Amino acid sequence: MTTITLGQNGPAVVPLCIGTWAWGDKLFWNYGSNYGAAEVEAAFKTSLDAGVNFFDTAEVYGNGLSEELLGQFIKKTTQPVQIATKFGPVPWRITGKSVSEALTASLKRLQVEQITLYQVHWPFSFLLSQETLMNALADEVKQGRIQSVGVSNYSAEQMREAHKILAARGVPLASNQVRFTILAYSPLAQGLLTDKYNAQEQPAGARKLDSKFSESGLKKIELVMSTLRKMGKKRDRTPAQVALNWLICQNGVIPIPGAKNAKQAAENAGALGWNLSQDEVNQLELMTRPWRD
Repeated sequence: MTTITLGQNGPAVVPLCIGTWAWGDKLFWNYGSNYGAAEVEAAFKTSLDAGVNFFDTAEVYGNGLSEELLGQFIKKTTQPVQIATKFGPVPWRITGKSVSEALTASLKRLQVEQITLYQVHWPFSFLLSQETLMNALADEVKQGRIQSVGVSNYSAEQMREAHKILAARGVPLASNQVRFTILAYSPLAQGLLTDKYNAQEQPAGARKLDSKFSESGLKKIELVMSTLRKMGKKRDRTPAQVALNWLICQNGVIPIPGAKNAKQAAENAGALGWNLSQDEVNQLELMTRPWRD
């Protein structure tokens, strides 16, 4: 399978990463209601069977439960698994030691000795300066507990600052995880592009309060959805698979769709092994601009 290198000379990963925000999260995703540990473990196994072994988590997902579940599943397989997780720069973390302690806790929950990509979840500094934070992360790269450093939701200016500090230590900034960059979270707009929801079928939990899932929001996205259906029908692919493939076709982009069960994991994997034409990529680029301006 084709791989993408994280940063310069960083680890090589598959061009699709499985997001695990829903693994353990009750508030937003209703974990424990209509799905639980058995279902997300099935998603894990199905992903590995399809050759997708890159998983994105965070210490805050399910208050650590996402990392714990992922760690339990990793222990049951002999297949190599690559992990991206995140450090939260909350106000009470003010020293480099707090970064090290957070990483130690994540490694313990994940039951691993090294993390492929360790990311700063938000750009908020509070009392922890970027200088202290990035130098602490560089220290962990030197010690071998993380392979590469990434950020999430950083602006271009914030990225430049992080890059400068890390570069002084000989450590590259591998990625910035935003809605549309190297690690693209919510690539299916939290289910909006799966073709599952309509005026009669609404998502559960906090998503039902999102205007994108309202009747007017669904009408607004219908032209995009009909195009995804048309492109998918030619290849016996779903709209979600077309949406993910469109991102994969962008240079250096890794979409991170979630998977709460084996069916969703298998559908995600179906976005690999084929490509939209350049004309189709351009068409979707033009059609989706209103949602990215």
